[in-house]
Amino acid sequence: MASTDQPAIVADHLEKTFAVRHRAGRLRRHRIEVRAVDGVSFRVDPGEMVGYLGPNGAGKSTTIKMLTGILTPSGGSLATLGLDPTRHRTELAQRIGVVFGQRTQLWWDLPLADSFELLHHVYRTDRRRHEENLGSFVELLDMSSFMLTPVRQLSLGQRMRGELTAALLHDPALVVLDEPTIGLDIVSKLAVREFLVNLNRERGTTVLLTTHDLDDVEHLCQRMMIIDHGRVIHDGGVAEFKSTYGTHRTVVVDLVDAAPPLDVLGTMVTRVDGPRQRLRFDRSTTTAAQVIAGIVEEAAISDLSIEDLVRQVYDAGG
Repeated sequence: MASTDQPAIVADHLEKTFAVRHRAGRLRRHRIEVRAVDGVSFRVDPGEMVGYLGPNGAGKSTTIKMLTGILTPSGGSLATLGLDPTRHRTELAQRIGVVFGQRTQLWWDLPLADSFELLHHVYRTDRRRHEENLGSFVELLDMSSFMLTPVRQLSLGQRMRGELTAALLHDPALVVLDEPTIGLDIVSKLAVREFLVNLNRERGTTVLLTTHDLDDVEHLCQRMMIIDHGRVIHDGGVAEFKSTYGTHRTVVVDLVDAAPPLDVLGTMVTRVDGPRQRLRFDRSTTTAAQVIAGIVEEAAISDLSIEDLVRQVYDAGG
């Protein structure tokens, strides 16, 4: 067993490339390499809760598939709980928990309780400890009313609570969560967040959370990493990130017709792409409602949205 003061994860110039074939004419195809993860280095210490953010295709899921042993790195080195994930995948599986937001580890046609019983035998956990954990998780996640319901009949929020329990019944030292709140309603999101905070505080479980949702990271983590095009472009404290980027927001507006930069009080137009304009404003002096009202007075619009903070880091190039 690895010592408790050993890093939970150490990635050093981690790389992963995939070969992709593209059609070139009716019969020919040419092969190109796509670098999904490009020299990623980071360390996660025991007991940390770390957010790992990025857009679709940035390399988040590829990274966690490597650190859990599902994919083999193309380059660099990686240790998860002191083990090489590729060479020691079976041993590692006994010591980590993984939740993929779009995939299930539960038995679809069985009642939820039966899935948990089967996992007791899969992991060969101590019966007493299994029952203690199960009772605790059922109470914390308020699952007693649907324990006898077949998994296929559960709502998304209920199933996600079951997925979290399934990943934690064997007391893993590290839990990797890939988009665990995707598609959940606000009540289910809050339940999952509260549960994870308690898990980390009471048991010291290390958590790596991949997500699109900055709110998840703000509520759960003290540290966040942002990946884009296979590279980590930010690694630091959540409070530090918010102090750097958190005072400003950007409104993205699509006008009915292209127009010169809008003159809206409290904003600065940072970019114009045809009918689309980006207006930046300081939240400490101007509200989003004031900006939107000013835009509506200035021009006819077809769509409008507020960019999140993470997008600002991408645009800044890290």
